[in-house]
Amino acid sequence: MIVLGLSCYYHDAGAALVRDGVLVAAAEEERFNRKKHYHGFPQQAVAYCLKEAGITIDQVDHIGFYEKPLVKFNRILETILAYWPRTYFSWLKAIPLWMSQRLRIGPEIQMKLGTDKDILYCQHHLSHAASAFLVSPFEEAAILTADGVGEWTTTSWGVGRGSDMEMLKEIRFPHSVGLLFSAITAYLGFRVNDAEWKVMGLAPYGKPTYVDRFREVVDIKDDGSIRLDLRYFALGYSTTRTFNARWERLFGQPQRTSESELTDFHRDIAHSGQKIVEEIMVKMAAHIQRETGMKNLCMAGGVGLNCVANWRILKEAGFDDIFIQPAAGDSGGALGTAFYIYNAALKNPRVFTMQHAFWGPSFDDDAIKATLEEADASFETIRDEEELLRRTAAMIADGKVIGWYQGRLEFGPRALGARSLLADPRKPESKDIINAKVKFREAFRPFAPAVLKERAHEFFDMPEGMEAPYMLLVPKVREEMRDVIPAVTHEDGTGRVQTVTEDQHGRYYRLIRAFGELTGVPVVINTSFNVRGEPIVCTPQDAYNTFVNTGIDALVIGDHLVVQKRLPVDYEAGMRRSVALESGSLME
Repeated sequence: MIVLGLSCYYHDAGAALVRDGVLVAAAEEERFNRKKHYHGFPQQAVAYCLKEAGITIDQVDHIGFYEKPLVKFNRILETILAYWPRTYFSWLKAIPLWMSQRLRIGPEIQMKLGTDKDILYCQHHLSHAASAFLVSPFEEAAILTADGVGEWTTTSWGVGRGSDMEMLKEIRFPHSVGLLFSAITAYLGFRVNDAEWKVMGLAPYGKPTYVDRFREVVDIKDDGSIRLDLRYFALGYSTTRTFNARWERLFGQPQRTSESELTDFHRDIAHSGQKIVEEIMVKMAAHIQRETGMKNLCMAGGVGLNCVANWRILKEAGFDDIFIQPAAGDSGGALGTAFYIYNAALKNPRVFTMQHAFWGPSFDDDAIKATLEEADASFETIRDEEELLRRTAAMIADGKVIGWYQGRLEFGPRALGARSLLADPRKPESKDIINAKVKFREAFRPFAPAVLKERAHEFFDMPEGMEAPYMLLVPKVREEMRDVIPAVTHEDGTGRVQTVTEDQHGRYYRLIRAFGELTGVPVVINTSFNVRGEPIVCTPQDAYNTFVNTGIDALVIGDHLVVQKRLPVDYEAGMRRSVALESGSLME
C-alpha cells in the first residue's frame, strides 16, 4: 500500500511517500525550485518522491492533504464577519483566493498530479500529532502540538497508543502561543514564519526587563492554557500585522525597521518574550504529564522548533524522554498525513521509526563528476575514504570553512551532515569568519556543535548516551569546555547540540572522529550549506555555485575535493571588459 502526503498553500510546501508503513522519501519544494519557504504546490517534491519509490502516480493508493480547507475557510469567514467593517480589505484579499483556488483544493491537486483519485483530508493539528507520534520510538506517549493556527486549533494535546491517537484538549484561534511568538518576531523587525529562531538567538543577549508587560499581553494559567488580550493584536482584522499600535505603546517603542540597528531594548524584548513562551510550554507540558501519567512526550508544530523551550520541557516537565521529528513545522504535515492515513485511519500496525532526517534526493558519483566537469572545475578525486577524511579534518583544524555534501538531503529546516558547512569550534573567530565570508547573516546568531554521541556528555551538560540528532535541544556547555569550543558556545553558555552516530550518519561521523583524533576535540561547527535568503543546497550544481560565489575554502562533494575556484567564463569575460573600459582601451 502506497500513501502520498502533501502540505502546501500556506508555507513550507512538501511531500512525503509511505510504502507499507515505511517512509520512502520526503522533501520540501523549496529545495528544488530554490524559493525559500515556497508555499505553492510541491510539484517537484512529489516527482522526486515518486521517482525514489520507482512508481507513477497511478500506483499510489491514497493521497492525503494536511488540513481541512472547508473548516479553515469557516474560521476565516467567521473572523472577517466578527470584525467587519475593519476586515474589508481582508475580505477583498481572501475571498477571491478562496473562491478561485482553495475551496477547490481537491480538483486542484488532482489536476496537478494528473489523477482522478480522491483526495483525503486530515485536520492540521492531527497531521502534526501523527508526524510526531506515529514515527516515534514510543509504543505510547503524550502528544503536544503548537503552532500559529491550523483550521481553528492553535494548540492541542492528547495521547497515542499503538496506531491510535486521541486528542483530548485544544486551544482555539485567536489564542495562540505560535501567533504570540510571531508577534514578537515581527515587532523585532524579523520576518514571520522565517526568522523566529533569530529571536531565540538574540534572547541570551538581553534581560527579562519586559516580562511583566508581556503578562499584560497574555494571561497564562497554571495548566499552560493561555488567553491573549486581543486589544494588543491585529490578528482578527489584518492580513499584514499581528500586533497593533496599542502593543507599541505598551512596550514604549515602534516596530523595529528590518536591518536597522539592534539595541538593548530589542535584546530585552527578545529575552522577555522567549521566557514567556518557555513558561507557557513548560507549564503546558507539565500539566499534560500530570493528566496522562505518560513517561514520554511527542511534540510537533512550528513551536516544536523552539529548541530552548524543548530542553526546559525535557528537564522540568516530568517526562523521561521527548521525541520531535526534524520537520516539525508545516512541511512535516505531509509526513503526518501519510502516516495518519496508513496507521490511524486504515488501522495498520506501526512498523517504522524515524531514526534520521535523510529522506531527500542524493546524486551518484557520475552526476557529481559530470557537474564538476561541466563547470570546468579543478577537482581531485579521492577514493580512499580515510585519506579524504584525514585531509578534510586537517583543513578544518587549519581554520578553513568546508562545504560538506554527502548522500541524501535532509528533510526539515536543519542541515544535519548531508548539506552542511563545517568549521573548527576551537577557534573563536570561526563564527565571525563564516558569517562574514559565507552566511552574510547577523553576528548574534549561534552556530551548532555536532559531536560524537558517545562523547557528548563530556562537552555538554547532558546524560551519557543521550540522543539529540536533530538540533532541537539546547543543553549547557560544560563550564570547563567553554574555552575549548568557544565558537559553538552561545552567550548564555548553551549549545544547540547535534549528536552523531555512525549507524545513521556514516561518513559524517567518521569525519568528526578523524577531527577528534587530530585535535582531541570530536566536535565541529555545523551550519546549513546555503547563504542568507536561500534554501539549503540540493543538487551538486547548487553546492558548486554556492562554493564559487562565497568564501567557502573547500568543497567536499562525494569522493571529490574542490579547492580552487574557477569563475564562469562569461563572468571572466565581463571582468576583462570592465578592466578594458576603465583603461580606455575599448571603444563603445
